[in-house]
Amino acid sequence: MSLRRVEFHQSKEEYPQPLKQKHESSLNARERRVAEARALNLFSDTFLSVALNDAAACQHVLRILTGIPDLTVKEIRTQYRISNITSHDAILDVFAEDSKGKLYNIEIQRKDTVDHARRTRFYTSMIDSESLAKGTTYAEMPDVYIVYISETDLWHSGKTVCPVRKFFAGTRIPYEDGIHILYVNAAVDDGSNAAKLMRYFRTSDPRDMSQGALSRRIHFLKQEEGGYQIMCDISEKWFREGEEAGLKAGREAGLKAGREAGLKAGREAGRKDGSVSQAKKTVYNMAKAGLSIESIASFVDFSIETVTRWLSEQPVPENGK
Repeated sequence: MSLRRVEFHQSKEEYPQPLKQKHESSLNARERRVAEARALNLFSDTFLSVALNDAAACQHVLRILTGIPDLTVKEIRTQYRISNITSHDAILDVFAEDSKGKLYNIEIQRKDTVDHARRTRFYTSMIDSESLAKGTTYAEMPDVYIVYISETDLWHSGKTVCPVRKFFAGTRIPYEDGIHILYVNAAVDDGSNAAKLMRYFRTSDPRDMSQGALSRRIHFLKQEEGGYQIMCDISEKWFREGEEAGLKAGREAGLKAGREAGLKAGREAGRKDGSVSQAKKTVYNMAKAGLSIESIASFVDFSIETVTRWLSEQPVPENGK
C-alpha cells in the first residue's frame, strides 16, 4: 500500500488531532528519508550494495571493468561479513562468484581509508581463508578479483582502470598467484567504456538508460513502485544505525565525562590525602623538636584537636628517638 493511499483513508475522526499530527509527521519523516536514499549515487557503498544485489546489474559492471565479456554471475552477496576469531572482520560491499568459480569483490573507497594497498591485501587474505576449505590443495584456490572503485585517481595513473601487475625483478616474467587487483576511478575520462560507466556512477540518473541492466536496476529502485519498499528499507536502516550511533556516542561521552569527573575527584582526593600526610609528618617532626601543640597547630593550619589526635595515633618517642 502506498503512502498516498494511507493518507487518503485517514479521516479526522480516526485519530485525535495530536495523534494524527504525530502520525503524519512520522510519515513525512519517512518519505524524506526515502527521498534522500533515492538521491544517492553509486559511490555510496550502501546504495551500490543494493543496486548490485541483482545478477544482471552486477554482471554488467564486472564485464566492463574486468574486460571479461562472457563473465556470468552465478551468486551475489552484499555487505558480506567474513569473520576471523584472531583478526578484524572484513565486510565486503559486493561479493560475487561467476560460473567458473572465480570470486569478485567490488569495493567503494571510503574517505577514512589511508592505506588502500593494505586494505586490498587484507580483503584478499580474508577471501582466501574463506574460500580454501580444509582438505583442499592450494591449486584449488579460486582466482580472486578485487575491484577497488574511487572518485579520485589514487595512484595518478592517468587511466580509468589501472590493473596491478606483478613481475619478477629485472624481467617481464609475470608472477601469477590468482589475485587480480583493479583500481578504477571516476576522475580520469580516457574515453573507455569504463569511463562511461564511472560517469554513470556519479549521476545514477534513473532516466539515463545507457548502461543496460544497471540502468534498468537504478530506474527500478528510484522510479518504480516495486523499488519503493527497498528504498524504504535502506532509509530505515540508516535511521536505526543513526540512532544506534547516537546512543553509542552518548554513552561514550557519558563514560568519558564520568571518567574525567572521577579523575578530577581522585586528583582532588589525592591532593587532600597528600597534604594531610605531609602535615602529619610536619606535626611529628615539630613535636619531636619539643614545640607545643598550640604552635604546631598554628603552623600546619589544622585544629588543636586534630593535631592532638594525630599525635595520639603515633606517640612521639621520648628524647626525640
